[in-house]
Amino acid sequence: MNQKVLQTLEYEKVKQMLLPYVQTAQGEKMVAALQPSSSYAEVAEWLQETAEATMVERLHGGLALPNLEDIQEQARRLQIEASLSGSEIVSLAKVLQATAAVAHFFERIEADDLQGSLPRLQAKVDQLILLPELTKKVAQTIDEQGRVLDSASSALASFRRQMAGKEAAIRDRLANYTRGKSARYLSETIVTKRADRYVLPVKVEYRHQVPGIVHDQSQSGQTYYIEPQAVVELANDLSEVRVLALAEEDRVLAELSVLLAEHEEDLRQNAFVLGQLDFINAKARLAKAQNAMAPELSEKKEVSLVQAWHPLIGEEKAVKNDIRLGGDFETLIITGPNTGGKTITIKTLGLLQLLAQSGLFITVARPSTVTVFEDIFADIGDEQSIEQNLSTFSSHMENIKGILSQTNENSLVIFDELGAGTDPAEGAALAMAILDKTKALGAKTIATTHYPELKLYGNERSETENASMVFDVATLQPTYQLLIGVPGQSNALAIAARLGFSKDVLDDAKTMVNPEDQQLNDMIKDLVDQRQAVKSERARLSEEQKQTDRLQKTLEEKQLKIEKEQAKVMLDAKQRANELVKKTRDEADQLIKSIRAERLAGGQQKKMSEQDLQKQKQAIAALQQSDKLEKNKVLQKAKRVKELNAGDEVVVSSYNQQGTLVKKHKNGQWEVQMGILKMLVDEDDLTKTEGTAQAQKEKKQRQKVKKTAARSGNTGRVQAKLDLRGVRYEAALHDLDRYLDSVVLANLSSVEIIHGKGSGALRQGVTEFLRSDRRVKEFHFASANAGGDGATIVTLK
Repeated sequence: MNQKVLQTLEYEKVKQMLLPYVQTAQGEKMVAALQPSSSYAEVAEWLQETAEATMVERLHGGLALPNLEDIQEQARRLQIEASLSGSEIVSLAKVLQATAAVAHFFERIEADDLQGSLPRLQAKVDQLILLPELTKKVAQTIDEQGRVLDSASSALASFRRQMAGKEAAIRDRLANYTRGKSARYLSETIVTKRADRYVLPVKVEYRHQVPGIVHDQSQSGQTYYIEPQAVVELANDLSEVRVLALAEEDRVLAELSVLLAEHEEDLRQNAFVLGQLDFINAKARLAKAQNAMAPELSEKKEVSLVQAWHPLIGEEKAVKNDIRLGGDFETLIITGPNTGGKTITIKTLGLLQLLAQSGLFITVARPSTVTVFEDIFADIGDEQSIEQNLSTFSSHMENIKGILSQTNENSLVIFDELGAGTDPAEGAALAMAILDKTKALGAKTIATTHYPELKLYGNERSETENASMVFDVATLQPTYQLLIGVPGQSNALAIAARLGFSKDVLDDAKTMVNPEDQQLNDMIKDLVDQRQAVKSERARLSEEQKQTDRLQKTLEEKQLKIEKEQAKVMLDAKQRANELVKKTRDEADQLIKSIRAERLAGGQQKKMSEQDLQKQKQAIAALQQSDKLEKNKVLQKAKRVKELNAGDEVVVSSYNQQGTLVKKHKNGQWEVQMGILKMLVDEDDLTKTEGTAQAQKEKKQRQKVKKTAARSGNTGRVQAKLDLRGVRYEAALHDLDRYLDSVVLANLSSVEIIHGKGSGALRQGVTEFLRSDRRVKEFHFASANAGGDGATIVTLK
């Protein structure tokens, strides 16, 4: 890719936007070295890597890496068997720790919900060389600041204990000077240090009251920093032990450097792979910040950008446009007024194509398509003053000459104000000749121009299309909207009229306009008006569709509410009926008990046998209404109404004949075809054939929420527990939604959702779903002995 186009299209500015998201020195190097690729396979690989990183960012918050320095110098010193300092080893320790953390992170998310979804990132993670023993050894030897830990050596720990004891003894002795009468000799009642020795700040006039060694003097000369003679011997002992401790630290660091040197190549490899992952992760985070999308990649040299905007302008400020090139036309000519957005439109196309060929997501809506060009050329520059026109024109022609010499069928060529800066007639002719040349070379070309001749060129040449930037004559303002298929119309007379020019001036001007140009302008205006009308109609239809969708949703909610209320009314009726039956049964039991007692006592003649008594009791018990579906005829009937459909094979019980349901009549009866006969039959007289029942059963099983409702026969009972462990994130939320539907229909008041602990992503997703669901009254995590935060208890409305 030629470097001039990168500068012209401000490619480097977008690269700089990656840097805030990079955490490693190696990642920064990769950003600096980033260039568009002309290899289709490489671009496809890069875009897929970014897509996988975006998935990790969306589901798990992205890859967390510490700030990793460049370890090349440390690795070089290890290679020559040098002993590293503590701070140098810290840089290597961060690489070791980051390697283990990244490997563990990918193990967890693969096991959680992304198994097999990250082949390219996983391939890079597999290149990491885990060194658990070395990582543990380094962690036990130095801390995050590079200080050697006591746990690194028993001798070092002993020396440091001795040092602490001697320092405590020195402080105790010096405390005698900071308290009592001796304190008046001091400018401040503190103990401080000079040259690593403990001293007291003594006033000059009391210099001889505190015998000892003078180590320093204040800038004012009014204070001496004296090490009292009483602590000199203790301080000497402390210095000796300190020297021994420092020697032991050097020995420990040298020993650790030898261990690190054995894995010098592994450390380089890990730092490089972590940098690659950091770079890919930065691309995903930039895509999220820009609301950028993954483009589709075309092998046919076609570009179709949907609602594209320039990434350096920002989505809030930019006007989005659909930009196409290739396919129906190879050359696109854009006309329109100055400052109307022509230049930014062609820059957007060129820059987004460069970014896509760099593996970056682009600022478009889906579905957008890019291709892979071998090279992209651009001649873009603002027109200069009249005095500079000759040099400007010459400069442009020199640049275009170079472009034509390198262009081929795998090139994208961008021209801004082609042929400008010279005589209009000659400039237009030259522009058309240049466009003919790029077309002959097979390149895809997009050009902006002011010349009206090029409007006709775009209309007459094959595989060439006109486009324009729409100008609002009513407000005298550009709209920055690109309109493909319609050339730009001349607005000079319309603008003059809006500005208040007199009618005689305007009429005089119209007589001087070429009639053909005026006809073309009228045709363009008509096309623009038609397009605007279609756009307005489409917007109206879209709004009507949204209103229809909202109305349908409202009706469905009302229908569900009515069905719930009907079910509640039926349940209340059954409960009242059961109360009456229970009361009757109690009275019957009492009566039977009395009759049996009298009969056994022989108090009256036996008129009713025990079997007769039991039959009466069973008849009364038969009045009991069951809350369960398998014993509730009312609910069975309601269920059959929902399950019977035209075309079902059934058996008519009263005739013991098989038939086919034709249609249901308003009176609730079904029209049944039995052989050559058709007759109306009550629903209660119909039974589905075994084949129909089995087919419906299999259909329900396919639609059943995973691990939610273990059904037995035709009982319709829904379990009060849903286990989502092992289910992928999106599928789990889908299952939860359908399960809550089943629970509501089953009239359950409370259920348990088991989501496990894991990374917490699924638990968070379930929590957010329940918080926004109108069917849920409240929810909380289970008790500690019932799963804790691995399960959620849900109370329904």
